[in-house]
Amino acid sequence: MSDVAIRLSGVSKSYGTGAQASRALANLDLEVRKGAFVSLMGPSGSGKTTLLNLIAGLDAPDSGEVVLEGIDLGTLADHELADLRLHRIGFIFQAFNLIPALTVEENVGLFLEFAGRSKADVRRMTGEALQQVGVTGRERRYPGELSGGEQQRVAIARAIVGRPSILLADEPTGNLDSHTGQVILDMLAALNRSAGVTVLMVTHNLFAAMYGERTLEMQDGRIIRDVRVPERTSELTLVASDR
Repeated sequence: MSDVAIRLSGVSKSYGTGAQASRALANLDLEVRKGAFVSLMGPSGSGKTTLLNLIAGLDAPDSGEVVLEGIDLGTLADHELADLRLHRIGFIFQAFNLIPALTVEENVGLFLEFAGRSKADVRRMTGEALQQVGVTGRERRYPGELSGGEQQRVAIARAIVGRPSILLADEPTGNLDSHTGQVILDMLAALNRSAGVTVLMVTHNLFAAMYGERTLEMQDGRIIRDVRVPERTSELTLVASDR
């Protein structure tokens, strides 16, 4: 069995047509091993979000292949892509994207309902996910009654409740203060280590990027730098406390 979670081969993507076309990705190659924590950096417009969308099967490349855990996304029908996202991929966004009219418990459990889980499974798995991210006693509250850090914890619970093997995080600390942001990063690192979840995280923050064992820098739709760290530094908390 291959130890590669994500493989992109010769992937190009443009938006628009003719003279108005804008190139988002240019003949990009990438491999991410299973259980890796990879940070993705680069200026706005460098192709980071497009890359995440292609990996998630939310968009299709103009050319090249996107393969997730041995599955070529280009061979899947729309309903098969949706099924793959339900069972293999978790998403975390900068803006939390919680549904204001639903409680914490309902926001997290909605994913499982879409996946066809029984009411008993939804209740049990939702409780486990909320406990894992340290949000207990708030199940009946609404997102507007929570702090930003609590909302992001709930968003992480929603992302992991289905026990995905791949976690895609788009600026997960962008709307948080530095202390709360570090708590969220510690949580992502713990999930990566304890559950072996493959994490691909977009960030503009150099400190956040240090949580990855590997940092990719993008520019003009290409990966221009690939920095690998043998071991995560044990001094991250010390560095953060000195900021």
